[in-house]
Amino acid sequence: MSPAVAIPLALAVALFAVTATFALARLRGRYDTIDTTWGAGFALIAAVSFATGRTGALPAALVVVWGIRLAVHLHRRNAGLPEDPRYVEMAARARRFPALRMFVRVYLVQGVVMWFVALPVLFAGPGIGVFSAVGAAVWAVGMFFEAVGDEQLRRFRADPANAGRVLDRGLWRYTRHPNYFGDACVWWGVYLMACQHWPGPLVVLSPLLMTWLLARGTGKPLLERRLRERRPEYAAYVERTSGFLPLPPKRR
Repeated sequence: MSPAVAIPLALAVALFAVTATFALARLRGRYDTIDTTWGAGFALIAAVSFATGRTGALPAALVVVWGIRLAVHLHRRNAGLPEDPRYVEMAARARRFPALRMFVRVYLVQGVVMWFVALPVLFAGPGIGVFSAVGAAVWAVGMFFEAVGDEQLRRFRADPANAGRVLDRGLWRYTRHPNYFGDACVWWGVYLMACQHWPGPLVVLSPLLMTWLLARGTGKPLLERRLRERRPEYAAYVERTSGFLPLPPKRR
């Protein structure tokens, strides 16, 4: 399948995923249902691209593994908790047609971003070479940081003794966001795998966008703003701990 067909097909898959999720979210009465689809949507794009012969087995499998793990993790994290305050506040600010506003500003936007970030998957063809091997290694590093970081945070939150405290052990001792750093590495790894075949190198804006969103956009800044307001220890944690890249903590 040529890129001229694969690219719009991936966009259609992404938009279908978020539209179906929006219908489910309306039935559940929870807009944060989109969190689960964020990972699952990437897996679906990779699976469809592999099924049409566009994506190689290895890159498709790595994206599916990453996407399904993230979807399961976010679904479990949200289960039993109230609606995410971000979505509640956004819906409350919509004086007219709140559902339509949420669909356009949250679901459609995430669908387009999902499609754009996933473009390297469409250029990561079959075969193993130097770029594919290095990309798979970078993906593995990212998967380790993301999965282990998420699990360390889950266990920390599950202990009532840690209520109101800041996790500064394990991977969280070296970076305030090991899961975000891992997420970025995953997509730089997929991009390197795409570089094995021309014109894969041209989609470099995809991992750049994902990294920017995590480090400067809707990821790290919004999360840290809430943590500073709710946890007094967080300011000191910020002073001694790297914001994104894993680094030794600063001595106070």
